[in-house]
Amino acid sequence: MTVQEVRLCGLLLQQHFGNVVEKVGTHLIRSGVLTLRALAYETKLPLDLVKKSLCVLVQHGMCTFGAGRRGPAGPVEYRINCESIIHMLRYPRYIYTAKSLYGDTGELIVEEILQRGQMTMSSTVRTVADRLTNNMPEGQSMDYSEVVSAFSRLVETHFLQRCPPLASAGSSSSTLDTPLPAATQPTEPESHPDCYKLPYINLTGQGKRRRSSEGGEADQRAAKKARTDNSECGDDGIHWQVNFQRFHLHFRDQAIISAVSCKLDQSSSEIVRTMLRMSEVTTPAHAAFTQALSSNEIFRALQSSYNIARPNLDQYLSLLVDDPMEFVGKTGDSGGGMYVVNLHRALANLARATLESVVQERFGSRSARIFRLLLRKRHLEQKQVEDFAMIPAKEAKDMLYTLLSENLVQLQEIPKTPDYAPSRTFYLYTVNQLPTARLLLQHCYKTVCNLIERRLYETKENKRLLEKSQRIEAILASLQATEAEAAQLTEVEEMITVPERQQLESLRHHINKLDSSENQVDESIFLLESYIKSTQASR
Repeated sequence: MTVQEVRLCGLLLQQHFGNVVEKVGTHLIRSGVLTLRALAYETKLPLDLVKKSLCVLVQHGMCTFGAGRRGPAGPVEYRINCESIIHMLRYPRYIYTAKSLYGDTGELIVEEILQRGQMTMSSTVRTVADRLTNNMPEGQSMDYSEVVSAFSRLVETHFLQRCPPLASAGSSSSTLDTPLPAATQPTEPESHPDCYKLPYINLTGQGKRRRSSEGGEADQRAAKKARTDNSECGDDGIHWQVNFQRFHLHFRDQAIISAVSCKLDQSSSEIVRTMLRMSEVTTPAHAAFTQALSSNEIFRALQSSYNIARPNLDQYLSLLVDDPMEFVGKTGDSGGGMYVVNLHRALANLARATLESVVQERFGSRSARIFRLLLRKRHLEQKQVEDFAMIPAKEAKDMLYTLLSENLVQLQEIPKTPDYAPSRTFYLYTVNQLPTARLLLQHCYKTVCNLIERRLYETKENKRLLEKSQRIEAILASLQATEAEAAQLTEVEEMITVPERQQLESLRHHINKLDSSENQVDESIFLLESYIKSTQASR
């Protein structure tokens, strides 16, 4: 773990779970593996708080546990999962994707499960139906069957999966004899045949509307009834979690489709979309290629609204195969031609475009020209760079040294003789894409940390004004619910002065810009992480 990754994990834990969980999680990251007693002793926290913090982390799949170095008879040891913590950065994107694919019902299902880590199907259906009913006009309610249908579609497309059984998750130290790294990590679908099997639940009815007079007491009553209701519905002990890997595959596919659309046209992107959709569930997560598809299969799977005739399809496929980006490859001639999407090559090109964009934004278009030239030609001497890039010698030299000082360009020495004499040595400039991608990934982590810290600072500085605004909004909501007079509403609204209102608008504008920047940087993080993992898997 690098310094920036530890810093980012600490900020995300603090933002979502508070200071105590952040302290426990950060200490586990730095220490590696610890027992409960050792963790409480080293963090100087009460044992009860450490237990609750570990429960939160385990509930959200961010901490694994299992038998320690002394074997099953010894104390249980805990290990943090940093990758799952960094996934919290992408929670808004997961929720938005569920909304775009499955509507408001899918959005609330994913939101509830992300918020609680893992839930039973019956509990999720009730909670989502109640929330949807509260937002409906008086007299209308959401039927449980509609929420069950949306939940089923999420499971069928593998966006939700069952949590590993307790026996294989290492809940009991006396029966555990699996190695620690495999203790509670999410399993692959093929590892557990029931991973995507929906249980039969006996659940009928409609969502209940929550009255304004009901407060925390209703939540407490619902929590007490949850266990009884689960056993009555028939899914007690069967918990579901979000399949982050499936969401990441969807993000990868969308990035590839968008790149094809920008490079060629909309029809080409729809053909690639169809190829990816046909193999999205059957292709392994880290495969370099999708499964081979014949042009006949692709033509039958194309939607009629695309208006792509068979001769045009063959032309588009030939164009995609011949394109220098190499997003689509041809593997055979049977069935009109067998085609695959080259996933690893696509990710490499997307990462390359990200690197070029960063160089252009930071150092200008001429430096970006030199960077692209070195990516294409591999190794060049300084004089060759000047000639090929058509840049004056003095400027090219300054730009090369600037890129070299930022570790974006490397210098390779090739001696003619063993003594490495400068007069008898070739000095070649080159760009190693993988190390450069790792370097840029660390810069992205640092940027996200700075954005989160700035947002926390802005919120802390304007805490009093935000609390006042929330109190007034709550008063207005209660008055509107009781159908108060317009004069009363105006009087309450005037409790915030004009300067305070302007300050609030400015604060919201800054917070929105910070959130938008955080999401944009996360897109770069995702592309770079996907490229690095794909490169490691292909070796």
